[in-house]
Amino acid sequence: MSDLESEDADESGEAVGDIGEYEGDRNSEGQRHGFGKARLPNGDTYEGEYVCGLRSGYGTYRFKNGALYTGNYLQNEKHGKGVFFYPDGSKYAGDWVRDQKQGYGEYLYANGDTYTGEWANNKRHGQGTYVYKDTGSKYVGCWVNGIQNGPAELIHLNHRFKGRFFSGKPLGHGKYIFDIGCEQRGEYKQPVQVKEKEEEEEEEEPTLPLEPIWKVSEITKITPWSPHDEELLGPREAAGAVAEEKIPTSGNSML
Repeated sequence: MSDLESEDADESGEAVGDIGEYEGDRNSEGQRHGFGKARLPNGDTYEGEYVCGLRSGYGTYRFKNGALYTGNYLQNEKHGKGVFFYPDGSKYAGDWVRDQKQGYGEYLYANGDTYTGEWANNKRHGQGTYVYKDTGSKYVGCWVNGIQNGPAELIHLNHRFKGRFFSGKPLGHGKYIFDIGCEQRGEYKQPVQVKEKEEEEEEEEPTLPLEPIWKVSEITKITPWSPHDEELLGPREAAGAVAEEKIPTSGNSML
């Protein structure tokens, strides 16, 4: 997953006054007001609506670097519904608030990945679905400040994982569900890093956190369960839930 999005280009050229070339409507005070076309000194162009000298309403802003925004403005800021095309081929279509991606929107990344869901302060935040183009896998669940965090489901070609994520990694109780008709319950545990003692105290170098390790508790038939449950079932509770179901007995075992 990539978060190397192109930065929204600066659109502040018109904020300093009535500069550049302009053709269009004006109000009684001579301000750009109504529909007009402008070419700024930096080479950018804007065609759309103005209110009292500021871009407000619907318009299209073309940047000299190849980027393009078409949508709603409020006082020179992207605000409302709009689509931003980035020079690297990526695209965002959705809600904007005061020049920030905020609300609901879809981002098509340059590598072909897509994210559809909620945004806040230009970051994936809330409920959303991220699809990985290369593998076809997708993450469906919670995001916090651009990072996978909270109840979620990670869906692969022939199996999926349901559980909780923390800082982009699965952690805690969850289960793998396989298309062959069984599921594997267990828990992702964070390994403890053991520091070696040194003869002389030296400044510690930062170390990368170890990957969580999956510990299997049991394998059962598929049972209903939602990743949005307030409390995930632990191994004992999960076993109790399975036992409560009327499972026909037979001489054959799943394992």
